[in-house]
Amino acid sequence: MTEQDKKAVRVDVVIPVYNEEGDLERSVLKLREFLHANVPYDWRIVIADNASQDRTLAIAQDLSARFPRKVGIVHLDQKGRGRALRRAWTESDADVMSYMDVDLSTDLHAFPPLIESLIGGGYDVAIGSRLKSGARVKRGLKREFISRTYNLMIKLMFWNRFSDAQCGFKAVTRRTVREIVPLIKDQAWFFDSELLLLAERMGFRIFEVPVTWADDPDSRVRIANTAWEDIKGLFRVRFSRVGMR
Repeated sequence: MTEQDKKAVRVDVVIPVYNEEGDLERSVLKLREFLHANVPYDWRIVIADNASQDRTLAIAQDLSARFPRKVGIVHLDQKGRGRALRRAWTESDADVMSYMDVDLSTDLHAFPPLIESLIGGGYDVAIGSRLKSGARVKRGLKREFISRTYNLMIKLMFWNRFSDAQCGFKAVTRRTVREIVPLIKDQAWFFDSELLLLAERMGFRIFEVPVTWADDPDSRVRIANTAWEDIKGLFRVRFSRVGMR
């Protein structure tokens, strides 16, 4: 692919945020610098603010004003990471849509191979994995146990081939958004798992990149509540015929 051809490929990087006034500007500037140096495609950062109650939206607007071609905003009046991704992805005209957590817990050097697998590798979905061989992970025992237990549950219920459903570092093709996202019921944290389970059920190809990942001690994820909602989501998808052919 020539440099001109690469510039014709659009890549959106969505950052879903809720009350992230402390991290947003620093993370966007770091991500912008990395993308400029390492991604040859026509990329754009999209801040998806879902009902923040602090200065997150104002900071996002300032960043968009400073970098109008490279930073966009989607604002929602309701919370929910899945809801934010659904809105940002379905309204995008990019060839590849991705997302990552605002804390940038995943080392950004995993991003180019994530994108390349979709643009030139024939895959439909690409995910960062903290459980695949070669991954380097730093997190507490509690979160490690919960993550491994959850992914084991998925394996026992679905005999899936992907290893890590929950890593906040994923990318999809436009076709995947068009055909799978409308089928996803969840609006919150289970959105990721449902996307992957439906994609595998429908024969879409999933690529995994082992990542270097460090836990964010200031994470706002309520682990117990999220885990319970995820378990309910697994049973709903397991006994649903959505996506079956």
